[in-house]
Amino acid sequence: VQLQASGGGLVQAGGSLRITCAASGNIGSIKVWGWYRQPPGKQRELVATLTDNDSTNYDDSVQGRFTITRDIAKKTAYLQMNSLKPEDTAVYYCYADVIWKVYWGQGTLVTVSS
Repeated sequence: VQLQASGGGLVQAGGSLRITCAASGNIGSIKVWGWYRQPPGKQRELVATLTDNDSTNYDDSVQGRFTITRDIAKKTAYLQMNSLKPEDTAVYYCYADVIWKVYWGQGTLVTVSS
């Protein structure tokens, strides 16, 4: 089982970007999808989560700007990021919680220029 994060890149402040987390292999039923991020020189922080009953939770810093969604058939989660700010610059990591194990993606770098 692997999680592959992709879609990061360089974007200007105010712009948008969508990053993707795709699961491969026999991962089973995913109970929670989530995205963390780690800004340069800082600790990793939780950005957003999405449960299997479609409940979402967002950090205050991204509420109203970011949206987490999933495609169950494709075993893929997305993080749509709008109105990006320079402080959103970070390596973004996805995870998939299947109760007995948490799988992590390798991270994708998002850089927001001012």
